[in-house]
Amino acid sequence: MVALSADYTIFPNGTAYRASLDINDTERYTFADKGFMGEDIPLAIRDVQLTRDGQPAPFNWSRPWGAPSSISYPKGNYSVTFIAPLRDNDLNAVFTKSYNVSVQLPQNFSVSNPLLAGLSNGANVTRNPDNSTRIQWTKTYTFELRFYSQGQQDILFFFLQFMAILIVVLVVIPYVLSMKKDD
Repeated sequence: MVALSADYTIFPNGTAYRASLDINDTERYTFADKGFMGEDIPLAIRDVQLTRDGQPAPFNWSRPWGAPSSISYPKGNYSVTFIAPLRDNDLNAVFTKSYNVSVQLPQNFSVSNPLLAGLSNGANVTRNPDNSTRIQWTKTYTFELRFYSQGQQDILFFFLQFMAILIVVLVVIPYVLSMKKDD
């Protein structure tokens, strides 16, 4: 079985992404995110395009109140492209078929620090010459990517330095002083 393709591009400001997914042998695509308990929650999407063999394809919207919106079309093989918002620098998806996933991360974001970033198993990270990053998964049913900005990394290092100073002041110095009293 050949894996389908899913390509994601994170916007430079980190607030949204553009997704382009192959969808085969279907007649409906639902725009949903997974909630805390695994339930489908509506995904706020815009600029939806459906193509078949590189040509725009017609589709019908279904937007039930309180439920995820979906598009319907004649059964077949298509590509769907849309823009969706990102929250907390976290992108994830769950598929019903295996996908080859590729995520393009702009140069102002990174996934190299394991204290700030998170990558699901099987991620292949490539740093491009323009300092952007490409993260890929092969034949996966799910992926998760958490990325960070330079400002977030600076805050982490400041916090770690502050904690080191606190440890020295509250633990090391009193210990050394107590050792001198015993002599």
